[in-house]
Amino acid sequence: MAEVKKEEKKGLLGKLKEHAEDKEEQLAFLSTIVRLAVLTWSAGILTLNYVEIPGYVQEQKIDPTFIASVFTGTLATFGVQTSSKKKDKTEGSTGGGTVQTIKIEQMPLKIVPATPPTK
Repeated sequence: MAEVKKEEKKGLLGKLKEHAEDKEEQLAFLSTIVRLAVLTWSAGILTLNYVEIPGYVQEQKIDPTFIASVFTGTLATFGVQTSSKKKDKTEGSTGGGTVQTIKIEQMPLKIVPATPPTK
């Protein structure tokens, strides 16, 4: 009689070891999972601080400053930047407005000021 092997159920780490050949890929995946967990936790705590749950009396509100900084810091690791209505002091005398970043990948580059048109 032929022996039939049962497939073992693999957890998240078992699947990770099976599919990712490189240790760096495994660490990058695990890092993403941890960052998502921290993001979910901090978003949940912030939400619970501002939302009232029926039948539950919140005895003391927490200071959301630390959790908000964890939330924005974790968002920044995913490339999401938050904006503020306050004017940044580094804007100079331009009067605000949007900031544009230009990336030039070809060298050499010569920047020559243009002469203003005469009236």
